[in-house]
Amino acid sequence: MEKMGRMKLGSQGLEVSAQGLGCMSMSNGYYGPGKPEPNMIKLIHHAIHHGITFLDTSDVYGPYANEILLGKAMKGGMRERVELCTKFGVSLVSGNIEVHGDPAYVRAACEASLRRLDTNCIDLYYQHRIDTCPHRNHELKKLVEEGKIKYVGLSEASASTIRRAHAVHPITAVQLEWSLWTRDAEEEIIPTCRELGIGIVAYSPLGRGFFSSGAKMAENLTENDVRKNLPRFQPKNLKHNKNIFEQVNEMAERKGCTPSQLALAWVHHQGNDVCPIPGTTKIENLNNNIGALSVKLSVEDMAQLESIASTDVVKGDRYGSVSMNFAWNYTDTPPLSSWKA
Repeated sequence: MEKMGRMKLGSQGLEVSAQGLGCMSMSNGYYGPGKPEPNMIKLIHHAIHHGITFLDTSDVYGPYANEILLGKAMKGGMRERVELCTKFGVSLVSGNIEVHGDPAYVRAACEASLRRLDTNCIDLYYQHRIDTCPHRNHELKKLVEEGKIKYVGLSEASASTIRRAHAVHPITAVQLEWSLWTRDAEEEIIPTCRELGIGIVAYSPLGRGFFSSGAKMAENLTENDVRKNLPRFQPKNLKHNKNIFEQVNEMAERKGCTPSQLALAWVHHQGNDVCPIPGTTKIENLNNNIGALSVKLSVEDMAQLESIASTDVVKGDRYGSVSMNFAWNYTDTPPLSSWKA
């Protein structure tokens, strides 16, 4: 199996594994029912033993259950071997998504996450979605000074928000959706991060599972899996988008790898400041993801992949109108409010 390397994430001193592990799907919530806890702890330990030490969660996953799971997985000396990342700022209240950022909320959320994760310090603490509270980053700065968090991150933030936040306290990483068929961040967000020396964490680098098995994956989604409602997975769009997968699959066969490895390798080749965090609940898939590190792509390969899944080829937005509140689409921050989930 490919040896997992290390990388510097951002310019503030954080070092992580070259590939991370998104843990959201392990617990009940967005991608359907959670998996048996012992199996997920075994998966997390398998990842750590193979060099994947950059673990990503959030207090809203479950909610809370995912952080508790990671806290249990960190027993027996595992905590010292990982870079533990979580997020705050989003809560689900009676079916509504509420975004928070006032200082009291930030502090209470951090202390609650520390308890659930069973640790005295969070390595990277993200604002999961952004509100307009002007004192949010001042409170995060205090938490850094108190040793409760080491580094500060933002998720799904606009370029102007990143600049304002970075001026208050250095931002170590920005988490954003980036894959072969989700590339809108390349226009403004990624150049801004690189200008400021901010690391880039790519979530859903496999297109929410699409580049693992194409249209077939949609057939196996449970009723409470949010992907069933995303535009790209609707029958009409999926019928068109499956052609993208078929072309990626053909190219993968020529290169002797799987389509998911090829799609993930494309993200890895974006630069040494990018860390993808594919999620999985199966050891076989995790091993497959690690294998993406051995896939080498030429400039011509990159161009071919990008032409296969160009913006004008992909059908459907990455989020629907109902859930677009959960992705600001990299525009200026919306006002503090609540929306129907």
